[in-house]
Amino acid sequence: MDDLRHEIEEIRARNKRVEFDKAWETSWTRKVIVAVLTYAVIVLFFVFAQLPEPFVNAIVPTAGFVLSTMSLPVFKRVWMKWRG
Repeated sequence: MDDLRHEIEEIRARNKRVEFDKAWETSWTRKVIVAVLTYAVIVLFFVFAQLPEPFVNAIVPTAGFVLSTMSLPVFKRVWMKWRG
């Protein structure tokens, strides 16, 4: 009986971790962090490549990346309906 309780506790703990992971994946906090880090990496690349106005020009690829990643859930739902 104790083994069964232990297994149930492990399953509940795993489910809680999975729920937190899913919440993180869909959170605005994660999306903002990804956008900021993407912008920073592109700015650094533009600076080292000596491209003009790196802080302004990095906005376009960052916006494209953010828009593409934010649209993925929409495409996922469409795909799931099509497959289901």
